[in-house]
Amino acid sequence: MIASLPMYARLSNRAAHDALWGLIRNGLRDRGIAAPDTLDHDTDHMDGWARPDLVLGHMCNLPYRGLFHDNVTLIGASDYGLEGCAPGYYRSVFVVHADSHADTPQDMAQGRFVCNDQWSHSGYGAPQLWAQARDFTFNLHAETGSHTTSIAAVAEGRADIAAIDVQTWRIETRENPLVTRLKTIGYTDPSPGQSFVTSKGQDPQPYFEAIGEAITALSPDDASILGLHGIIALPPSAYDLPFPPKQAAIPA
Repeated sequence: MIASLPMYARLSNRAAHDALWGLIRNGLRDRGIAAPDTLDHDTDHMDGWARPDLVLGHMCNLPYRGLFHDNVTLIGASDYGLEGCAPGYYRSVFVVHADSHADTPQDMAQGRFVCNDQWSHSGYGAPQLWAQARDFTFNLHAETGSHTTSIAAVAEGRADIAAIDVQTWRIETRENPLVTRLKTIGYTDPSPGQSFVTSKGQDPQPYFEAIGEAITALSPDDASILGLHGIIALPPSAYDLPFPPKQAAIPA
């Protein structure tokens, strides 16, 4: 069995994620669902989502739509209470260097665009869909491997623009001094936030209940660290989004 919450995981919030899992785990066991004692912090997120013994995962909506839709059970979308987003939704913020002439993302239509990964909705899918709605495509310069490294690439002048998941941006503004070298110039359109999933063929309702109860039961300190307000059951149609174009890129 495996349980993993990889989407916003980092050392600074590991203890809070572990506390959340402990509460979810107990809620699942109370409902007769077997659950591992601890979160897996080491397995690659794609490998974890593909495990047939997945008890709980946290998944971006682009790989859910494009790779795992028929192989997992959707439980619900996480709600981080993000400004400009309905419950259960999130968006990305466009960032450029603080000295950049750009005032809107369109000003960087020909700029060096970097993303964490082309299977990231927040870093790649959402900004490309935003651009396509305005009759252009961002030219992918490099895949950086993470939002944090995308921030560094723009801050250090190795790239011109990136799109950062706004919940990640919240965390980075607390922890990463490089954000002071950046400015924000707009947002993508909201879309379903990181979604909780379990293995294929499960009844999502007891998982939904256990997660909701666990979020409510978090200590004030852990709740503040995670910023997680609740879990939202979105209609399947919310995930009916176009796929962005794939592009060749140089790993950065």
